[in-house]
Amino acid sequence: MSHSLASMTGYARAAGTAPGAAFTCEVKSVNGRGLDIRMRLAPGFDALESDIRQLIGKTLSRGSVTFTLNVERDGAGGDLLVNQQALATVLAALADLSGRVDADRPRLDGILGLKGVLEQRDRPMGPAAEEALAAAILESVAQALADLVLARRQEGTHIASVLFERLDEIEALVARADAHPARSRDAILTRLRQQLADLTADIAIPDDRLAQEALLLATKADIREELDRLTAHIASARQLIIAGGPAGRRLDFLAQEFNREANTLCAKANAVELTAIGLDLKAAIDQLREQVQNIE
Repeated sequence: MSHSLASMTGYARAAGTAPGAAFTCEVKSVNGRGLDIRMRLAPGFDALESDIRQLIGKTLSRGSVTFTLNVERDGAGGDLLVNQQALATVLAALADLSGRVDADRPRLDGILGLKGVLEQRDRPMGPAAEEALAAAILESVAQALADLVLARRQEGTHIASVLFERLDEIEALVARADAHPARSRDAILTRLRQQLADLTADIAIPDDRLAQEALLLATKADIREELDRLTAHIASARQLIIAGGPAGRRLDFLAQEFNREANTLCAKANAVELTAIGLDLKAAIDQLREQVQNIE
């Protein structure tokens, strides 16, 4: 069963709740050579990292992926505690300064308002509640990844249409090159005679020698193999796009092969018009490869 082509760019978000907490899962992806996963988990949830990485690895094959988990505990479930070590440090500093600085003694609310002295600490949840929260988070992770896949496929559908347009353009240029009259042996012979007439007006060259030279030039300028390979690459690229799935690497390889044939065609071109077609081919192939870079 075929799958649609997918982009490596996308974003998705899923939110959920469990007894004692609310959470959000965000996942975004951009282009990448392989699958690169970066995790930003709320404090205390590092134990979920392995499970989340496995879910991402089973869902995506390429892309630079950033996953973020934010968790908010219910306000009633926490305690306000004094950080005794921070308080002792503050009091020691006050005692040291009291004999050297003429100032009023600080009020208690001022001391407690100093950063780090008073802390909000979550009350530990029971094992059952923690397990339920973890299960709910993983369920939301799966939902966010499903939405991300959908977003990437929607973008992939758009890219596929652009790729087909570029392939149609390349195919039309190949047909123009194939039909160009400058490729024929007769055209090469005529041009050779004219060039020799301009250079050697008083020298007679046998027709059979001219024919041999024309054949040699025609052989050197023959782009039949390049045109045949370009036609084969076009068919292969279309098949990969239609089949879908993670085809980005193979399409990128094909784009490089396209470019190699276009370069050879330009090098062999024996007419200005053929060179122009070759340059147009290279431009269309560059546009094709630029889009291919986005494919999973």
